[in-house]
Formats: sequence, structure tokens, C-alpha cells
Amino acid sequence: MSSVRIECVAKEGCGIGESPVWDEKEGALLFVDITGRKVCRWSPVTRQAQAIPVDAPVSSVALRKSGDYVITLGTRFAALKWKEELVTTITQVDKDKANTRFNDGKVDPAGRYFAGTMAEEIRPAVLERHQGSLYTLFPDLSVVKHFDQVDISNGLDWSLDHKTFFYIDSLSYSVDAFDYDLQTGKIGNRRSIYKLEKEESIPDGMCIDTEGKLWVACYDGGRVIRLDPETGKRLQTVKLPVDKTTSCCFGGKDYSEMYVTSASDGMDKEWLSRQPQAGGIFKITGLGVKGVPPYQFAG
Repeated sequence: MSSVRIECVAKEGCGIGESPVWDEKEGALLFVDITGRKVCRWSPVTRQAQAIPVDAPVSSVALRKSGDYVITLGTRFAALKWKEELVTTITQVDKDKANTRFNDGKVDPAGRYFAGTMAEEIRPAVLERHQGSLYTLFPDLSVVKHFDQVDISNGLDWSLDHKTFFYIDSLSYSVDAFDYDLQTGKIGNRRSIYKLEKEESIPDGMCIDTEGKLWVACYDGGRVIRLDPETGKRLQTVKLPVDKTTSCCFGGKDYSEMYVTSASDGMDKEWLSRQPQAGGIFKITGLGVKGVPPYQFAG
């Protein structure tokens, strides 16, 4: 596996970089900086990132079939028109809670936008527990709540046959699977498929490859790990030069490049001097596998 190459392609210094999504039409990588309150688009051609500022912590971005993007912003699902830099609210969740925000989100194979919430952090990964919920925004713009009592709603993806939904609640230190009904978007029969080792630390964002294996970014673990959801075994570990790896996706012309976001929040000067690329975006090549293109929100 010596052909694996890791490069910091965008030294963005994100507070919490998250939600990398490849936009094939633009040939660019989307991502957000949650605490920096901006949605970014990085071009491999110019090697520059454009940023659109928003008025609340923005935790995920997704493609939209009708054009442009949808985002999770504070406790709102919202639409983002890129050229106009215009954000419009679609709907709000957690109206009964003063102290939550959305975290990770992703679109399912039927064009529904899944995203979960968490309590606002006091310090990184320190927060009031069991305040979050998992939601789906349907193409008709209605919202369903699947369950609550979530600590940090995080990585999510679907199996290649669309019959299993994978999900991470970070402080459970577990990658979970649910039975998935693509027709209705319903989930059930929750079980753990992998428990993280101590040195892997906290499971964060996640994506799937064309072999049906999961890739999980390990926050404070400085790595992404490849898991077999069938056997529950770890197949590969790729270490990065920063501790706070937050999420991953595949992109590039043939989806053979992996992009990994990272965070710098909570790091003191001495820590940052040792890891100057913290908060940057990393590209990993030579993994020998490809990813699945992202689905688009159908609403």
C-alpha cells in the first residue's frame, strides 16, 4: 500500500471543516466550515477556494437536482444559490430546543436529505448529551424525525443495494447499521457493526466505496479507517498529518481521489505549531478504490 499519497490541497485553516461533497458539474469540491460560518467550493484547477459567508453555523452541504445546493444552517434546512450568494430557509427543526444545531447531513439514493442535530459544544466534543435528533427533509419539503436522544449526529451513508443505512452517533464510539426502505425512507433494526479502538478516538464523517466498504474519519485520531460492514473488521488505516480529521468523500474525474476535511478548533498555539495544516483539506490518492458519486436532493 506504499502508493498512497497524502497532500494538503487547501490550507483553509477551517475552525471545523466538514461535509466534503464532489460537485461533478463544477469539477470542484464543496465543504463547509461550521464555526467559520461559510460554505466553500475548491477548484483543483485554480487550487483556490471560494467562500460564501452565512449567518449561523453551517454543518453540511448537498447538491440539488434543480441546481445549486441545499445546506443545514443552525437548526434550519436551507437553499443556497451560489452566484447570488442567497440563502433561503426551507424549514426549521428542534423548535423546542434553544441550544442545538445541525451537524452532518447527506442525501439518500431517492433524493431525500438526511441530517441530525446535537447540542452546541462547550468545547470540542464536550456538550450536553442526548439533545440531538435525526431528521429527513423529503423532496416535498416535509420533515420526518426518526429518533432523538442523540449525542453528536454524524457520518451517514447507504449500502450499494440501498437496503442498509449506516450512521454514526459520535460519542457511542460505534458505526451503526439500520435496515433501510428506499421507497419510504424508513429505518429500523439498529445494530452496531464496528466499535472504535482507543487510538482511533471519535468516529466522525463517513463515505462508502464501490466495493461497499465504509471509510470513517476519526476525530482526534488523525486518520481515516476502511471498514467491512459485513464482517465488522477494519481493513485499512490511513494516517494524516493532523489530529482532527472530520469527514471524507471521494471525488475527482473518476471518483478515485479521497478528500478529507479537518478542524483546528480547540487547538492551542503549541499544538497548531506542530500541525500547521490543521483545518486544511487533504487529498489522498493511490487508495486503489473509487467512490460513489453523491446523490442530489430531489426537492
